[in-house]
Amino acid sequence: MSITAERKDALIKEYATAAGDTGSPEVQVAILSERISNLTEHFQTHAKDNHSRRGLLKMVSQRRRLLDYVKGRDVERYKSLIERLGLRR
Repeated sequence: MSITAERKDALIKEYATAAGDTGSPEVQVAILSERISNLTEHFQTHAKDNHSRRGLLKMVSQRRRLLDYVKGRDVERYKSLIERLGLRR
């Protein structure tokens, strides 16, 4: 369900805005999106796993808050990010 360190490093390198950037909203949203997609696959076989479902809902809410933050700061950055991640909206 969790992502590997190698995959996390790849996401950080892909979405970083500067060298050594690990905390920008783009990186955080990319990592959350990866974790959300992994959990979504997990629920295909484990439909009754309600404890993990609560964590999934928290991650979705956190991602939404981060995306709202980016949208409030720079709309073009927001549009670019959701296009790169393939998110709706």
